[in-house]
Amino acid sequence: MKHFKTIAEYNKDIGISAPKHPHFDIRRFEDNMNHVKSDMPAFRHEFYSIAIKANGGGKFKVGDKTSSADGVSVFFNSPFQILSWDILPNWSGYYIMFSQDFLAQSRIFDTLLDEFPFLKIDKAIPFEIPENKLKNILLIFRQIEDEYYSDNIDKQNFINSYVLLLLNLVKRLFNQQVDNSKAEQQIRNANLKLLTRFQELIKNSFQPNGVLEMFSNPHSTSFYAQILNIHPNHLNAVVKSITGLTALNHIHDHIIQLAKGQLSQTTDSMKEIAYSLHFETPSHFSSFFKKKVGVSPKEFRNNNH
Repeated sequence: MKHFKTIAEYNKDIGISAPKHPHFDIRRFEDNMNHVKSDMPAFRHEFYSIAIKANGGGKFKVGDKTSSADGVSVFFNSPFQILSWDILPNWSGYYIMFSQDFLAQSRIFDTLLDEFPFLKIDKAIPFEIPENKLKNILLIFRQIEDEYYSDNIDKQNFINSYVLLLLNLVKRLFNQQVDNSKAEQQIRNANLKLLTRFQELIKNSFQPNGVLEMFSNPHSTSFYAQILNIHPNHLNAVVKSITGLTALNHIHDHIIQLAKGQLSQTTDSMKEIAYSLHFETPSHFSSFFKKKVGVSPKEFRNNNH
């Protein structure tokens, strides 16, 4: 399965030109239809996308959910979701794509997932909107497009503002068209499911013959996020919202628990323990342990064996 780290890589593969900006792109579907692949097998990318489809047929799939592309609809995707499509060449409308780097350049997006929780739903929910709402949302996309292709020195500020406006409008339409209680329950279920899978992965990664692959780093949040098909920031936000601790805190706590068990109950050498816990060197393990526990592994063993 293909994995696109940049918007430029994604555009090249589906058959359209490179973006003007590495971390942001806006397109009209009708401009792409003569070039874009109509049948796209499963892939992942590392950015957000929001689209308004005024017309067009076919189907697309997010995770294990297949959706019809009929009708005027809004749909969105988050980083690392598994996507595919089989569409007709008659689509019209707009879409934008933006990366985490785009969000990082402005503080107005610091609380993106908190302000717009629909982006956290594991399966994007395409929803139809009344045609009388189409004009307003298309206008925002056109304003973004005008700034994007302009020579205005302050265009980034305007694009940021229009994207924020677009997100708020999508949020309003989402709340109007989708059952709020159902959506909230989906978000809660998705968050709890994600936390459970994350905790299971941590345990499994430090077991013999676990999920660890060569050159992988089970000490990093990114390692688990990639397996879970989500952005590391998303994983951290969900874990912290439920437990009050960061994803990295959970990883480190598990490593310390395992280390304490081996130090107090076995005669394994420091080298054997360090490598079993996937540290590069015994000295890295010793430094990590002392920083977290307050004493060296040797001191801990002497006090607790």
